[in-house]
Amino acid sequence: MTGNEASDTKDGMPSFGEQQVPRGQGSIYARDYSGAGPAFVLMHGFPDNLHIYDDLIPYLVAGGRRVVTFDFLGFGASEKPSGATYSFKQQLGDLEAIVERLALDKIVPVSHDSSGPAAVNFAIEHPDRVQSACILNSLYAEAPSVKYPEFIELFATTNLKALTRAILQSPEQFAWVLNFQRQQFQAALSDDQKAYYASFLGPIIDKNFRGKPGSGPAFAQMTAELFEEVARNTQRLPKMEALDIPFKLIWGGTDPYLNIGVAEDLRSHLKHSSLHVLPAGHWVQIDAPMEVARVMLRDT
Repeated sequence: MTGNEASDTKDGMPSFGEQQVPRGQGSIYARDYSGAGPAFVLMHGFPDNLHIYDDLIPYLVAGGRRVVTFDFLGFGASEKPSGATYSFKQQLGDLEAIVERLALDKIVPVSHDSSGPAAVNFAIEHPDRVQSACILNSLYAEAPSVKYPEFIELFATTNLKALTRAILQSPEQFAWVLNFQRQQFQAALSDDQKAYYASFLGPIIDKNFRGKPGSGPAFAQMTAELFEEVARNTQRLPKMEALDIPFKLIWGGTDPYLNIGVAEDLRSHLKHSSLHVLPAGHWVQIDAPMEVARVMLRDT
């Protein structure tokens, strides 16, 4: 492990090494927690960053495992270069760059939300580098029961680009749309989960977009490509079905969008998979970190 040792501001976080991993358009920020075995490489989704795993990581490290987490280019602490091109292909490249820079032999890619394509396509492109994979409430290909969050579908609809561009330029309007979406995600959560969503996850997302520079350009470009990426991945399903790699699907059962039906559809395309449904919402690793860790550490 290279880089400087650091301590997180969140109580109970183990120490980690920091890396700035160069990419063509900028560098991506990574944290490397020492441990044994194939590294869990944790990836975030559209509106957030690596901090969505802050509650999960201590359990994984306590289990003796090496853990790597990073912010995709344009998000979190990674660089957000002006005029950069953000895409699902670029995010797959970010994962490949992390694996090479940290000299990871075999990994366990862990996806959430929109990082599902990076995890699955890495396994398709580099099956010899993947020990197993963990999918947490993620999308990949077309699924009969999927319901895209209104916030995401708005920004993914091509003929609404003028509207979404105006929303991004208005902090008040963007905040209104984001708050609407938060209410939808929280509707089926327990009172404790709702309170933690407000105190922990909300600030992560707010900081992602309100910082200067913010993640708005990366978010807008990624969502604009969503439907095309889903269509491309649907064409790749035969390659996914051919994988001889174990997949663990760990799902928050009350997610109103990437619901259990999405997990079941994914499982129908995998040779070796298990589905674990937990009493949690879309951010299952935040709502039930100990339970998620228990499943991840089992037989990996």
